[in-house]
Amino acid sequence: MSGVGKGVATASIGKILEGKGFAVSALKIDPYVNVDAGTMNPLEHGEVFVTDDGTECDQDVGNYERFLNRDFGTANYLTTGRVYQAVITRERNLEYKGKCVEVVPHIPLEVIDRIKKVGQKDKADFVLIEIGGTIGEYQNLLFLEAARMMRYSIPQQVLFVLVSYLPVPSIIGEMKTKPTQGAVRALNATGIQPDIILARSEVPVDKPRKKKISVFCSVDEKDVISAPDVDFIYKIPLNFEKEGLGDRILEKFGMKRKYQDLREWKTLVQAIPRMKKAVKIAIVGKYFETGDFVLSDVYLSVIEAIKHACWQNRVKPEITWLSSEQYMKDQQAATELKKFDGVIVPGGFGTRGIEGKMKASEICRTNSIPYLGLCFGMQLAVIEFAKNVCGLKKAASSEFSPANTIDPVIDVMLDQKALLQEKRYGGTMRLGAYPCRVQKGTIAFRAYGKTMISERHRHRYELNNKYRALLEKKGMVMSGINPERNLVEIIELKNHPFFVGTQFHPEFKSRPLSPHPLFREFIKAAKKD
Repeated sequence: MSGVGKGVATASIGKILEGKGFAVSALKIDPYVNVDAGTMNPLEHGEVFVTDDGTECDQDVGNYERFLNRDFGTANYLTTGRVYQAVITRERNLEYKGKCVEVVPHIPLEVIDRIKKVGQKDKADFVLIEIGGTIGEYQNLLFLEAARMMRYSIPQQVLFVLVSYLPVPSIIGEMKTKPTQGAVRALNATGIQPDIILARSEVPVDKPRKKKISVFCSVDEKDVISAPDVDFIYKIPLNFEKEGLGDRILEKFGMKRKYQDLREWKTLVQAIPRMKKAVKIAIVGKYFETGDFVLSDVYLSVIEAIKHACWQNRVKPEITWLSSEQYMKDQQAATELKKFDGVIVPGGFGTRGIEGKMKASEICRTNSIPYLGLCFGMQLAVIEFAKNVCGLKKAASSEFSPANTIDPVIDVMLDQKALLQEKRYGGTMRLGAYPCRVQKGTIAFRAYGKTMISERHRHRYELNNKYRALLEKKGMVMSGINPERNLVEIIELKNHPFFVGTQFHPEFKSRPLSPHPLFREFIKAAKKD
């Protein structure tokens, strides 16, 4: 089911195999008809992750990058929409040479072709394919059919791993295997028998349950791998190794490990529980409320980037979610920001909750609270500064009211304006990696230690260069500029311990063993040594 941990399980298997000396690639398959994740509301599907080449994709691709410490791109992401789009385009171009193009086999064959191309492109010994959704759904049947066809055509090169949840109902207190038995039978109905079962649960799976799963699901008891809840996901590869998962996979493929090296990863994982000093970080956003629950996946990369930076600074993170809409309704709520060591205002779109975010920016600016504004968080910090420091009381973004904005300190780029007029929204923003020149003597330069960097973007609106001179005169520093188009990428404030806004999304490039420089400096300022 969604959220049970298929993505981190895939990434963890990749980390294990990489640690045994093999080249690993990964491919996420999402069953929705959207061509990519870019047009979906974050509350529908969680965070939209962006790669260097500008692909708007599922957050699991971010997990692959973080665990494997490498960049992925458009070839490593697949949706039903992409597959159908490609097949229909080929049919229109007569590439099927007059054949009747059918859902089966042509859709699965397109999937298989893309899987093989990923392996070739990345020169991989292993390609890990994560099929999204739940066993028994209609949506992913064609991808399961592709998997079945691959196993039939190259049986010695394909292995199936099922991630299944074993509930422990609190009123009973016993771990139940029936849902997993049902899942395996549903998978069998598609022509697939799992080789390995990752038994996800709140607690480790004991020997009697492993035995029961083995008997009823037709797998060896050694192929039932316990996958209990963990307090941080980077433990998972080491937990799998304790269960012998990596060696079991190699054994099934008739392969031997080249070497064994997860030392650096293990050192980090062992050090994390020993960090006692806490840093209190507030994330002021609007996307994490869904009914009575908090959907933290909306800001997954931000959360992980905070953790990475905290661990390098030898502190543990205490993250609190603050609703920007609540700040808008109750201005007194903003004063609680003074209780935190640092505040982050992440990205977003639209007008909902903007007053609360700008209030948070103002409180941090005037009370010397470390502040990191990401994309929209930077734009709102600029608007607040223009209003309250520069005297532009009508300062706003043309995103909010295109026809009535008197002082558009944030404005849409001309090329984006044409796309908006044509109602072209999907995949048309400023996406992917762009260069940035960092000004020496700034917080940004102290963080990066170099003048030329590259960061990932996902936005349509920019700081309006017409207002740069005024903003700079009043104390705002434009510490990062895109050299190709003279666009402001990083802003800072003078005489503040840490007040930085970025037009890009630094969280997308943070890794557990190499935290992002700006997050590292933000936490360094927040911990107040």
